[in-house]
Amino acid sequence: MHLLVPFASSISPACVQGLEGLALPQLARLLGRLEEAGRDEADAWSFSPSHERAMASAWGWRGGDGALPFAARAASADGIATGGDAWALLTPAHWQLGRDSVVLLDPATLVLGDDESRALFDAVRGSLESEGFACAWGAAGRWYAARPDLDGLATASPDRAIGRSVDLWLRGRENAGPLFRLMRRLQSEAQLLLHTHPANEAREQRGELTVNSFWLSGCGRRQPADEALTPTVDASLRAPLLVGDWAAWVDAWRALDAGPIARLLGAAQAGRETTLTLCGERTAARFASSSGSALASMWRRARGRWSASPPAALLASL
Repeated sequence: MHLLVPFASSISPACVQGLEGLALPQLARLLGRLEEAGRDEADAWSFSPSHERAMASAWGWRGGDGALPFAARAASADGIATGGDAWALLTPAHWQLGRDSVVLLDPATLVLGDDESRALFDAVRGSLESEGFACAWGAAGRWYAARPDLDGLATASPDRAIGRSVDLWLRGRENAGPLFRLMRRLQSEAQLLLHTHPANEAREQRGELTVNSFWLSGCGRRQPADEALTPTVDASLRAPLLVGDWAAWVDAWRALDAGPIARLLGAAQAGRETTLTLCGERTAARFASSSGSALASMWRRARGRWSASPPAALLASL
């Protein structure tokens, strides 16, 4: 059993404050039985968040920061024949104009229907196809484009950009090459094409957010993945963290501790091989069942119970 927990912490001072006094008894007991098996560390401004890096590592993928082929994998799961092409995920999104910046809102809040998503996708696909991209609609929240030179194009995951100024992830990238500049132009063209689209006008009349652009991510050619090594992902911490609702995030942690973490602890106590990966804003820390003799394992678990830091301190370090 391998449980992966994204958004386990943040560098936000409000998050650090929320961790103070947060009791997670099941996590504390579980960590006392497991050994740290690896840490993948980066900074909070890497294009690939720690949970994406952890998934890629579990599958044995290759690729630099922001160049992990999640688009090709998702397209294949959506029934698209990916072949040997390099694919990009175009996530329909709302870029919110503020006084000093443009902020990417969580695409999940759009709650797009299939019909309106297809209509909006059809509005922008012509400009992409005119530049040699093959386009495909995968689902309401997943559009795709393919072209050989997308392989290796580094882009920021939506999970990095949501709730933040898009300039943090796009500004200064003009020297990233002609393909990046082309994609920026196509994003700008999409804003114009979608501005007065009937589907968006209908959304406005209903008081809903419009789709006014797309977010580019997950570029690359499909790589094989051993599905047996795919962790179980619990994403219950994601939504409250992305909107900065720290009270709800703390409550979600307590529910996670009482549910999936407690079940993983039960598996460990029953002698099953267990792995826990905790993913913060910077670091993914993996903890696994002790190896070696039963006596040595008992000693390591006992030592761990006495020497391990409280879970809140561990989470703050991620």
